[in-house]
Amino acid sequence: MHRLVAALSLVVGLPSALAAQACEPPKDSHEAKTFAILAVSSVFSPLDAPRLTAPGSVRIGLEGSYIPRIDAATRTPTFCRPGKGPDNTDLLFALPRPRVAIGLPGGLLLEGSWVPPVRVNGVKPNLASVSLARGFALGQIATLGLRAHGTFGHVDGPFTCDDAELQDAASECFQGTRSNDRYKPTSVGVEGSVGWALSGGRFHPYLGGGVNLLRPRFQVNFVNRFGFLDNTQVAVNVTRGVVFGGATWMLGPGLGLSGEIYAAPADAVTGRLELSYGVR
Repeated sequence: MHRLVAALSLVVGLPSALAAQACEPPKDSHEAKTFAILAVSSVFSPLDAPRLTAPGSVRIGLEGSYIPRIDAATRTPTFCRPGKGPDNTDLLFALPRPRVAIGLPGGLLLEGSWVPPVRVNGVKPNLASVSLARGFALGQIATLGLRAHGTFGHVDGPFTCDDAELQDAASECFQGTRSNDRYKPTSVGVEGSVGWALSGGRFHPYLGGGVNLLRPRFQVNFVNRFGFLDNTQVAVNVTRGVVFGGATWMLGPGLGLSGEIYAAPADAVTGRLELSYGVR
């Protein structure tokens, strides 16, 4: 009878044991700071001077964004998982991202991007971004641009416990299984910019700023050497002001090279480059 009661108690308690632990760290925690720094490279910035867009125009490009390095102290959780060592956020140097921009009626520009799930250095992204923009002429050479954007999807990787930590006797990861954590860098934002056409229309510098609403989510997926599953869920909601500036240089018919410095002053700075071509 006692064995039956014990078995029933185990079955009843199993869902609670398997349920993910939810954690919402404060905005001044290391977790929130880490997510905000990573967002600087993942948000879908303009990477082009604002311009008047013709309906039916199509432009394709390939972007590369530097992923800022994060110091060990900031990468060490302070709220959700205190006592753990630094997380592994520096697995990739840059984020490559293809882009396609299509001119719509009314002077609107729709742009989209998708980073396919190809694993590199243990990291497998699956990210989609979209934006809608419109340019307004300011005199003969200047253009005002207004834009809304969003980034969605997830990135899987051993952010909690990589292979090196599994061999480190001083780490909580020691002799466990390599983690397969999931990071969702969800963000939406609005921005405005002003650009100029110089050198006969071949060189277009621009400056701008905006506000991003960051809604990152992180799911730990790690089994330690004792068979215990850590499936902590971390949720952060923060708002960040951003500034950016860059230039687009038309190298030839349809071919353009863009560079941009993008910064969230409270967090980090990144640089982006894009090579693009106007199909029509």
